[in-house]
Amino acid sequence: MQFNTYEFVFFFLPFTVILYFIANKIQINLGKLVLIGASIIFYSYGRSNMLAYFGISILINYCSILVIRYVKMNPQIITGFTVATNIVLLLYFKYFNFLFENINMLFGKNYAERDIILPLGISFYTFQQISYVVAFARGELEEYGIIDYMAYILYFPKLIMGPLADPLVFIQQLNDKQSKSINFDNIACGIKLFSLGLIKKVLLADTFAKAVTWAYSNVDSITSMDGLLLMLFYTFEIYFDFSGYSDMAVGISLMLNIELPINFNSPYKAISVRDFWKRWHISLTQFLTKYIYIPLGGSRKGIIRTYVNTLIVFLISGLWHGANWTFILWGLLHGILSCFDRVADRFTTKVFKPIRWICTFITTSILWLLFSAESVEQWKSILIKTIVMQDKAISRGLIDSFYLIESEFVYKLIHLDWLIVDRCAINMILFMIVSSIICFIPKNNYVNRRKLTISTLVLATIGFVWGILCLGTESTFVYFGF
Repeated sequence: MQFNTYEFVFFFLPFTVILYFIANKIQINLGKLVLIGASIIFYSYGRSNMLAYFGISILINYCSILVIRYVKMNPQIITGFTVATNIVLLLYFKYFNFLFENINMLFGKNYAERDIILPLGISFYTFQQISYVVAFARGELEEYGIIDYMAYILYFPKLIMGPLADPLVFIQQLNDKQSKSINFDNIACGIKLFSLGLIKKVLLADTFAKAVTWAYSNVDSITSMDGLLLMLFYTFEIYFDFSGYSDMAVGISLMLNIELPINFNSPYKAISVRDFWKRWHISLTQFLTKYIYIPLGGSRKGIIRTYVNTLIVFLISGLWHGANWTFILWGLLHGILSCFDRVADRFTTKVFKPIRWICTFITTSILWLLFSAESVEQWKSILIKTIVMQDKAISRGLIDSFYLIESEFVYKLIHLDWLIVDRCAINMILFMIVSSIICFIPKNNYVNRRKLTISTLVLATIGFVWGILCLGTESTFVYFGF
């Protein structure tokens, strides 16, 4: 099930929220069981074949927790074995065919690919399993049992696409007796965040996605200007898609009186690649820092070791996103640029900030083009065509991707439907202007997420209504397959 569906918005979500608080009035653990049951339904809706592996994964990890708790063995050995098991299973499902595809290509072999069904959200819940086992081995979660564990792993707002939550912080909120009654302020703020996230997804991200899909479907015939716009449109699409999901997840969770961590903080305002990663997918950055970068030595073992550790973390980040050389190169280039930022920091700090911002935005956009491409060769081809800028025309098909039936209604509403103009072109320009304003001007760090103002309420109401009207066709999130 996805957040941007009628079933979720009008049935699953209100029913779950109401039932959760009714169950909490009876007994706290009953409320947790409601969350677990709802999360299982959410995960298996239309994809029940994926539930078996998820159940096995939970069983393996919880058995490891029981061994750590009751068997007199070095917990580091059990933890290491459990973490390795999780990683091996992740590698099998995501990278088995990719590995043998490259072996076949390099050595002229003919190993057959396997028909492997990738479990939904495996990259996210694998990291959540690892964080829980490690935290338990460190003695942070000894007082909590299987119900708390399952509620943490299965919690539906963060289950498929995050954000990655700290297990101790999450479970402490789950057991807070003060938060077991309906908080109408939280409900209102949650609806506001959900509505803003919904409009980001169904209006902005999905519209840009149509243009991106058209460009890649006609990649051999696109113009240089099309290539430039493709890069810009995907940069906007992935941000509105993923941050929209995160807004919805945080909003849904807030309705249940559980605060999830911030995942975005105006990433396109970054003035360096390192700054970008302090603002983009923050929960993943924090996870990789805590469980990989720091255990490797972080920045405590000399400058060369720091650079090596940085590259390792970014390579893992690239691999985590998917089995394609585009993701690996994307991660590696981000790592190299982060190392360069460290080296050049004393010089770049003297550069005018707007120049640093422009350079960072262009760099991240070029790398997003790599992220979205089918292959490294396709990325290079589009990039070269864009840089050369021989053909400055914009293809009609790309412009027509911005046709919106909703906009026709707006034109009629404001009595401008009589104008004989290229409305698709106007829509494209308006979308770029609005997206630029959202990305580059207001704060997006959730500092004021609990404050309800007239402007945000009006915007949220318009966003919710428009978002609901746009739900005619279900569209998946970019990170849904990760």
